Amino acid sequence: MKSFYNTHLDLVANVHAPVRRLLMDEIDWSHRLIGIKGSRGVGKTTFLLQYAKERFGKGKKCLYINFTNLYFTEHSLVEFAGMFYEQGGRTLLIDQTFKYENWSQELRICYDTYPELQIIFSGSSVMRLIEDNKDIQDVVALYNLRGFSFREYINFKTGLNLPPFSLEEVLKDQAKITKVIREKVNPMIFFQDYLNFGYYPFFLENRNYSENLLKTMNMMMEVDILLIKQIDLKYLSKIRRLLYLIMKNAPGPANISQLAVEINTSRATIMNYIKYLKDARLLNTLYADGEDYPKKPKQLYVHNTNLMHAVFPDTIDYDAERKTFLYNALHAKNKVNTGKYHSDFCVDKKINFKYDTKSANRHSSKIYFAVDATEVTHKNEIPLWLLGFLY
Repeated sequence: MKSFYNTHLDLVANVHAPVRRLLMDEIDWSHRLIGIKGSRGVGKTTFLLQYAKERFGKGKKCLYINFTNLYFTEHSLVEFAGMFYEQGGRTLLIDQTFKYENWSQELRICYDTYPELQIIFSGSSVMRLIEDNKDIQDVVALYNLRGFSFREYINFKTGLNLPPFSLEEVLKDQAKITKVIREKVNPMIFFQDYLNFGYYPFFLENRNYSENLLKTMNMMMEVDILLIKQIDLKYLSKIRRLLYLIMKNAPGPANISQLAVEINTSRATIMNYIKYLKDARLLNTLYADGEDYPKKPKQLYVHNTNLMHAVFPDTIDYDAERKTFLYNALHAKNKVNTGKYHSDFCVDKKINFKYDTKSANRHSSKIYFAVDATEVTHKNEIPLWLLGFLY
């Protein structure tokens, strides 16, 4: 146990988290079992350590452990939690959950056996933490950690503490909100950099961002998809090629039959692979209202613009990049479907959005136009960058 505490203290002392993630204030920390989902690279480990540092400091009531530790090949989680609890420990932070075989069953045993023990664990975005784990589904509170929003990126770059705004607030008071932000910073100075390399926290690291992201993307496919979904390694090349073909034409229609021919597999397999790539946060699927998987999506999008720049650094389509940002920003907090009245997206079944560079087209009162400008003057126009403040 001493070695675990030493590792914990060293990690907490050296955690580098210059921006406080919004999720830290959204979680109800009174829950005794909390799951933090997120794609590889968004900072789940840092988030757990940041919580330990903020809430517990150097005390021994909290302990971070990682299931990559070979200790857990010979010792059970229940056994370890019992020792931790007997020594006064009350909050256990668990990383890399999927690497422990019976994690959900043992989490439930710990929950029932130690009434004052709180467990906070991280999980891959590919894991179906609720659907596939009936042991904990009635007691776990599940949250999603996303990549950096444009707001969080600006806060890091400037040292400011700009707050988020709901979509309703933006639509109602966009001129006022824009003015308040513009008095402190010109967001357009940072916008293109964010689209290039601001979504994943490892822009904080002194390494080549694109190479790091490409490595992470491959790990998403090799570990988060193949290992967790128990797919044979021989199919990795098909999944990688499928992702490349979709990204090359995204955003665009989901031509499942053509993709099946090019990958040399069945339509059903293509649909499954697309679902896995979406769960890994490499793709986004856009459906009509009332439709969802296993039906064919209407459109396929890259999950975020950083992925586009990592794979196609010299051939990014300007409009595709902006539309990808718009979808990623809108769906973080809201339900997004195909748009009505020739718009791109319909949010929460009632608000239609369209990215459009031509002011002559912005005449419909039924659509909000996301405009690539620092500020706007018409009530149905919203600065595109401002939608990066939704979380």
